[in-house]
Amino acid sequence: MSEQLVFTRPEVLADVATHYCPGCQHGVVHRIVAECLEEYGLVEKTIAVSSIGCSVFLYNYILVDTVEAPHGRAPAVATGVKRARTDAFVFAYQGDGDLASIGMAEIMHAANRGERISVIFVNNTVYGMTGGQMAPTTMVGQKTTTCPGGRCLEREGGPIHMSEIIATLGGVAYCARTAVNTIKNIAQTKRAIRRAFETQIKGEGFGFVEVLATCPTNWRMSSVAANERVGKEMIPEFPLGVFKDAAKEE
Repeated sequence: MSEQLVFTRPEVLADVATHYCPGCQHGVVHRIVAECLEEYGLVEKTIAVSSIGCSVFLYNYILVDTVEAPHGRAPAVATGVKRARTDAFVFAYQGDGDLASIGMAEIMHAANRGERISVIFVNNTVYGMTGGQMAPTTMVGQKTTTCPGGRCLEREGGPIHMSEIIATLGGVAYCARTAVNTIKNIAQTKRAIRRAFETQIKGEGFGFVEVLATCPTNWRMSSVAANERVGKEMIPEFPLGVFKDAAKEE
């Protein structure tokens, strides 16, 4: 029986060892983004924007021109890049502490204006780079370094559901929430990111994909337990699905 190659690394994905913690799913999302860029022939015209947090290390792994934005400001920087370089494909890559806290104004206004950019939002419900503090998306009862007894609904309020909020804004062409904890969900994530990229390619408006992911180190869990948590705790709190697809609503 002859051997057949069925799985290869996208050329735009750097052939280097990752620095991410064992079980971190940023690498899975990176691969999906890399595959989509290659499949749409976007590599040479892409400018990525990432801001502070674990997401900033995108530039080490996806070999495209990348701008590092101040904390939370990736949508604002991406707006400027796209308006200055209308011929470029521009996407922002952000974490939950970055996008939903200090960057809340930037993401809301960019989405509302319908900026022709795509945003990949990795939600692991905790500040990853800075030590595991409570994030805007931290679940009620979830323990972090700044709420060691668990997030309290009466004291801190509940987690912010970004996809549901973004989908209400007029400039948004596509908004979805996915996960990368199973093969099925990984496939759905790729379909969602492809569609978010299409909205920019076709000039339809703002594209947004929230991806539920793990942070085993700051969750104080094994990689296996962290992956299980996505299905058992995160998805019930943050339901998966397409919240808006303007092309299908016409």
